[in-house]
Amino acid sequence: MREGGRRPGRVTAPLSAPQPEASGRAGEPRASAEPGMCPAGRAPEARHVCRLLGRRAHGFYARDAGVAHRTNMRLLREIICQESTKFKHVWTTHSASPIAYERGRIYFDNYRCCISSIAQEPRILYQKPKSPKSEKIEDALLLECALGETLPSSSDYKSSLVVLTAQNWLLRLSADSGEILEKIYLAGSCCKFRYLSWDTPQEVMVIKSAQNKLPAAARQAGIQQSVLFYLAVFQVLPLSFIGMLEINKKIFGKSVTDVAVSNGVLIVMYSMGLVRLYNFQAISEKAKNGIQDMKCCSLEPDWIYFHPDMSGRIIHVGPNLIKVLKIKEIENNVTQMEIAEDFLIVANRENSVNSSVTVTASGRVVKKRFNLLDDDPEQETFKIVDYEDELDLLSIVAVTQIGADGRAHLDFHCNEHGILLKSIPLLESWDVTYSHEVYFDRDIVLHIEQKPNRRFSCYVYQMVCNTAQEEECSSHERTERVSCKKGGRIFEYT
Repeated sequence: MREGGRRPGRVTAPLSAPQPEASGRAGEPRASAEPGMCPAGRAPEARHVCRLLGRRAHGFYARDAGVAHRTNMRLLREIICQESTKFKHVWTTHSASPIAYERGRIYFDNYRCCISSIAQEPRILYQKPKSPKSEKIEDALLLECALGETLPSSSDYKSSLVVLTAQNWLLRLSADSGEILEKIYLAGSCCKFRYLSWDTPQEVMVIKSAQNKLPAAARQAGIQQSVLFYLAVFQVLPLSFIGMLEINKKIFGKSVTDVAVSNGVLIVMYSMGLVRLYNFQAISEKAKNGIQDMKCCSLEPDWIYFHPDMSGRIIHVGPNLIKVLKIKEIENNVTQMEIAEDFLIVANRENSVNSSVTVTASGRVVKKRFNLLDDDPEQETFKIVDYEDELDLLSIVAVTQIGADGRAHLDFHCNEHGILLKSIPLLESWDVTYSHEVYFDRDIVLHIEQKPNRRFSCYVYQMVCNTAQEEECSSHERTERVSCKKGGRIFEYT
């Protein structure tokens, strides 16, 4: 799962106040109203666009497309969370190249082949000719047009894919055809950019370099590398450069391990589980409880990022604990802020005392040479945390692996309070040593797995309302195979 807002919202009604209806027959006086009230049968006037948008957001206009969309999403959430609703595995695909997912589209062969994930069977949307290795795509983001803005080109109003190539080219491609709409060259040979992410979703984009490493000869000569990463910041639609930042050990400390930017805040991660939050505009440290310490002992590091719901909250994920934090004013001191707990989500584990000393039945005292790690695979461990913005649900993947058999389930939690609403088992085995991605998008769950020797698999689940007939059909599932034209991939669907 990727971080960041995937969709800005789909409000399609025009930005104009509803027109008042006719007052009746000629010569009749108009109905009067108290000051500040609207005449009967007449929509309220909104003389300011901000007031109009605010009233629309609260559902004042029943014919507004935004109201219908929110109502439909609320109903869909209730249907998904009810007990009788299941998610059925509908098809599987395998590939020798990485598989990516963006908003109902599955990409193969380094984004050359695009397949719809919405249909019951695989359906190819487009397939581009093979490109040279220099044009290999490192990362991509789905870009959608912001509302209420005049854009320079008509193509800017359609969904597009911003991709980063191996040769530091930033390309904007049509999401429907793969056609190149815009090209920008980032830098020379000083650094290699590799990762794309949102600072402000659909507005400001951050491009991060790979970790900067000195050549072997320079390291042998005792030369130390002080600059670890470069961050290039762009505004989108139209693409325009804002600035570049170096993450230097001399400034941020020698134990820096990674860096990210979200909602105007620079997040710097250190070894030993420490995280520091900086004001990205001024690069000046603020922030009581600005250093968060996840007290855990694990092989995998914890991770922290701003909540994609734009609430200003922070999500801090450890192997067996998820903290949702909020920034608030300190009581009796409005000039200083602190980070406080909003709610916690705890892994479902057996309550066992992890004592370093045990006594056998014969009375012999045995001391353990090591303690159990918090991310021990035989205990339920959090692997992926994401947010479904239209349904306002937190989706969390928890995994337990005993021997060679690993099982995972996808849990839906209330985004406001963290209450568990529904749990969905994933049927395929989950090996914690492999790389995994899980996407929950409305009524679809999609699992992408990378196995050794660059073997990739994609499992697609779709929502079904369970009935007796559905249960009968599920016991007689059949598997068919079809080939994607000009490709060697195999699609399996039931």
